[in-house]
Amino acid sequence: MSTTKPEPGLVSVIVPTYNVAATLDQCLASIEGQTHQQVEVIVVNDGSTDESSAIAHAHAARDQRVVVVDKPNEGYGASCNRGIAMARGEWVSIVEPDDYLDPGAFAGMIAQATRVGGADVVKCAYWRVFEGADGRQTRVTCPYKGRVRPARQPFAVGEGIELMLHHPAIWAALYRTEFLRERGIRFLEIPGAGWADNPFLVETLCATDRIAYVDEPYYFYREHDLNDAEGLARRSPLTPLARWNDMMDAADRLGEKDPRVRAALALRGINYATITVSAAGMDAPGLKNLLRCSMERLDPADVMGNPAVGPAGRRLFAQVMGLPEPQGGKLAHMGYLAREGVWRVRQNGLGFTLCNAASRANRLFSR
Repeated sequence: MSTTKPEPGLVSVIVPTYNVAATLDQCLASIEGQTHQQVEVIVVNDGSTDESSAIAHAHAARDQRVVVVDKPNEGYGASCNRGIAMARGEWVSIVEPDDYLDPGAFAGMIAQATRVGGADVVKCAYWRVFEGADGRQTRVTCPYKGRVRPARQPFAVGEGIELMLHHPAIWAALYRTEFLRERGIRFLEIPGAGWADNPFLVETLCATDRIAYVDEPYYFYREHDLNDAEGLARRSPLTPLARWNDMMDAADRLGEKDPRVRAALALRGINYATITVSAAGMDAPGLKNLLRCSMERLDPADVMGNPAVGPAGRRLFAQVMGLPEPQGGKLAHMGYLAREGVWRVRQNGLGFTLCNAASRANRLFSR
């Protein structure tokens, strides 16, 4: 890891790359086209077998700010760590190679860090981008846009708890390089993608009380499938809960006691458990033991008293923990769903909201 002092104003952009020839050119062009031009782009090619390396090297030949690292396949976490170790900038950004940036992304986030008087992490909103078979794009805002409303900035994550309740979205952010290094924050080096972003979310947001947020969707996240989580749970049933336990380990190691954060982690754990059981079945090898170990880490009040936890999650928790069949809570959960539905219709329109709900219903009733 570099021991030289980071260069002020420079953004070190890490692009962990594996077989993304179809989108890499757009991704790199969006970074090179930033209005804040003080960037270095570290493309970490993780053993791609398509044209990704050639595309990256073509960009490097045209733009001296681009550096390409070709290495054997090790996974997303190892690639990000390689980039962080090489970073020379004041800030680190992670941009996934099938996504792209608004031209003002870095300028806007750095300006926010300056306005609030310094920050270790700067988060922004993002667009969810869906591409149809006909090539048309649908864009909807991320679930936390308009909801992160701390009383003041910078803030601790409990004051902006929506950042912990949805997709980890670790790429919709800037990280102060010295913060990452001083705190020893690294990705887990696990095969493939492996949801390594989950524990990194906790490692960063729970290690500081100096988070800044700007409610502008500067990042364009290509969402390939509304059912991505279920697909992973079918292929690798232990992965979601294994990463959740890594999140809990990080929170415990950091001494995180904010009840809002603990409740958010509990909700994520219950959601991952119900997704896994629904997708893979309770008899998936090793799952029962992992479920038991995971549920034992939860405060029952964070499960049974949280209206965001649905009946299926409450029943599963009671079953695993040997508790009586849960009673009540359905009205509170229906109220929560109604509020969420109204919010999403206002943000993204009735059509997308109904499509999303229908997709979830189809998954439920097809099993």
